[in-house]
Amino acid sequence: MKTLIVDDEPIARRVLREELELLPDVTVVGEAADGREALQQIAKLEPDLVFLDLQMPVMGGLEVVRSLEGRSLPVVVIVTAFDQHAIQAFEAGAIDYLLKPIRHERLEKAVERARKLRRRPQAVAEDIARIASAPEDAQASRGRRIVGKSGAEYFLLDPDDVLAFQAEGELVWIITAKNRFLAAQSLRTVEARLEKSQFQRVHRNAIVNVNHVRKMSPMTSQRWLLTLTNRQQLIVSKRQAHNIRSILQW
Repeated sequence: MKTLIVDDEPIARRVLREELELLPDVTVVGEAADGREALQQIAKLEPDLVFLDLQMPVMGGLEVVRSLEGRSLPVVVIVTAFDQHAIQAFEAGAIDYLLKPIRHERLEKAVERARKLRRRPQAVAEDIARIASAPEDAQASRGRRIVGKSGAEYFLLDPDDVLAFQAEGELVWIITAKNRFLAAQSLRTVEARLEKSQFQRVHRNAIVNVNHVRKMSPMTSQRWLLTLTNRQQLIVSKRQAHNIRSILQW
């Protein structure tokens, strides 16, 4: 089966590709990092199977499914971080989904289901229709988890437990009260994914959870020093000072 992986997290795409390459008769023909690119790749590559992340910048997974057209539709398997509301919506609609991090046994079952389904075009179309009819808030970022890596393990972090994201060169660290985890995305991508949330860019190298800011100390007339709940301190740049004051309702 020709397979396309759609996920804005490079590490997630790589891990899924490696798992799929262990399965017989599965060929990964491409990857896409956002919804628009996914539609382009589907039209160009005509995959039999698409693993589709729900929450992505530019265009989310549900919007991709609702934009699919043509006679030859792929089997779509939704991939999502743990979100109880989304899971309830998918189970109610008998929609196949995978939870991050993906277990190999569960992946095998999804691929086997896709093999059976692709021989029945009408069943594939009905499956696409079920996904397209999923409630919009199943895709909402509310309740979604942030994926962080420590050693060889991946952790699903509650956004409320994340104090900040901090870039060091090409690495981006996820800071919690007691630990640091590696993020899978650039700081710019993190900022886009967390838009309209409690997270705010305060420096070209840092994004903070404003709910974890405990003190703001003036350094100059346009620079501030933030102290977080774990006592870590971050500088607010001149460019971002007005944003942080606004969010903190100064």
